[in-house]
Amino acid sequence: MSTTTTSHTPESEGPGGRPGRLIQNEATTEIPVHLLFRDDPAPVSVPLRPAVVARRQGTGEQPRFRRPLPAKSRPTPEVDPELAERPARVLPGTAGMLAGACGAAGCVATSWWAGVLPPLALAALRLPAYAGAGLGPAQWAAYAGAGALGLFGFGGLARGRTGRAWVLGLFGGYRGTVRRTGLMWVNPLLLRRRVDVRLRHWRSEPMPAADGNGVALRAVVLVVWRVRDTARATLGVEDHETYLRECVEAALARVPVETPGGTRGSVEAAVDALTRLVAADTAPVGLEVFSVRPVRVEYAPEVAAAMHRRRIAALDAQQRASVLTSVVDSVEDTVTRLTMRGLVELDDYERKALVKDLTVAFCSGRGEQGP
Repeated sequence: MSTTTTSHTPESEGPGGRPGRLIQNEATTEIPVHLLFRDDPAPVSVPLRPAVVARRQGTGEQPRFRRPLPAKSRPTPEVDPELAERPARVLPGTAGMLAGACGAAGCVATSWWAGVLPPLALAALRLPAYAGAGLGPAQWAAYAGAGALGLFGFGGLARGRTGRAWVLGLFGGYRGTVRRTGLMWVNPLLLRRRVDVRLRHWRSEPMPAADGNGVALRAVVLVVWRVRDTARATLGVEDHETYLRECVEAALARVPVETPGGTRGSVEAAVDALTRLVAADTAPVGLEVFSVRPVRVEYAPEVAAAMHRRRIAALDAQQRASVLTSVVDSVEDTVTRLTMRGLVELDDYERKALVKDLTVAFCSGRGEQGP
């Protein structure tokens, strides 16, 4: 430890021959004494941040966690609000049949007028012989009109089936949906897209999933659904069936699935959560989902062997605990009956020996009864 020495030199003497008071250390650094006792400056206020107390090692104290922020709601997919199913204008099938028959009759009449109708047709139709005026502009115009009427009449005939619908479009625009059944006439210029509106079920291939602890699983899901809005299902998304599959796969990645052998309550909770998520994601595109239920859940191949050993070990430990509990209850009941009925009087040493012998005997008996 270094000591501070005070030295008097002629240069350090003050006026009047009085030496100045200096403190000089071994490093020959001189500090005037009056600087050591000068007034401190006024305190300056420094803004302090709220202190965060963390856990101190070895004290068992738990850290103070900040209040979790509310999760932001996910944006829901939106489709054009004007795109909604509406009925299309169609006519009964009899109107198309009548128009087609009129067009065919017009073609026959024009042929008779032009004189090009074969004799056999004249005899079959019982028409009088007519020399005809030949094929002129008037006859060709009559042919065009009658042919167009016949094509529109017969070409627009369509058959509606139960559980099927037609989505009609013209030049890229939506013109309505036809849900009628039976024979009807639809404008042949409209583009038709058939949509299945029946209640349908889809059994998926094994999809990746996870349980509550993050263990990888493979789940086969049964989805019950149907098309509610045909316009949005066909025009609002490229392929509504593929969209449904992707929504189911995304829901499995967010909802933990119960492992094989789980309780009924946890399985139903997972089913409800999956159904709500998939129904919310598919509702904007016109799909109605009734149920998303995992029908087969198994461990992924990379963890199947390890989880199988773990399950066997858990069952073995559970069986050992059950056997031990039964043995302890039997020993307690035997000792209690012997002492309460006064058959034997045991001190502490004899009681311990009896308990030991009975425990060994009961455990040996249970072991011989086991597989």
